[in-house]
Amino acid sequence: MAEIRITAPFEAEDIAKLNIGDTVLISGVIYTGRDAAHKRMVEALDRGEELPFPVEGSAIYYAGPSPTKPGNVIGSIGPTTSYRMDPYAPRLLDLGMKMMIGKGKRDAGVIESCRKNGAVYCAAVGGAAALLAKQVKAVEIIAYDDLGPEAIRRLEVEEFPCIVVNDVRGNDLYAEGRKQYAK
Repeated sequence: MAEIRITAPFEAEDIAKLNIGDTVLISGVIYTGRDAAHKRMVEALDRGEELPFPVEGSAIYYAGPSPTKPGNVIGSIGPTTSYRMDPYAPRLLDLGMKMMIGKGKRDAGVIESCRKNGAVYCAAVGGAAALLAKQVKAVEIIAYDDLGPEAIRRLEVEEFPCIVVNDVRGNDLYAEGRKQYAK
């Protein structure tokens, strides 16, 4: 397991070198979106419309920030449970998304889609939302502002920490952890 610094948007070779258990420090641009935003994005794709951000090489963080306090860039921004995005994730991965960030395990279809599309799923630490917010240097709502905290935001981040849970080879850190524990 390694600590790897990576810049978003990502190139395929950057993602291919990641393995389950690696700590990743992301700098660059990532986007937020939860289930309501994902539903709207897939509906837009079904209508043949463009998505609100460039999907190729992108990362999406399953989060909805709390209100921003004066003097801060963003409110606390912890990960939300990822399985709620499972029905939508493969469609975005097929379009070139390279990373999803959230918490909790993913279904077999998402893990296979990561393998097929050369993408990864990473976990951000739940319960550390105020600390994660300190890694956000700029924020802008870019779509679905009527969704409030669930609107899609463009975040500029610096060394945003997460851990690779599912890699491009179809490996699953949670499954590996259970195997190790059973020994």
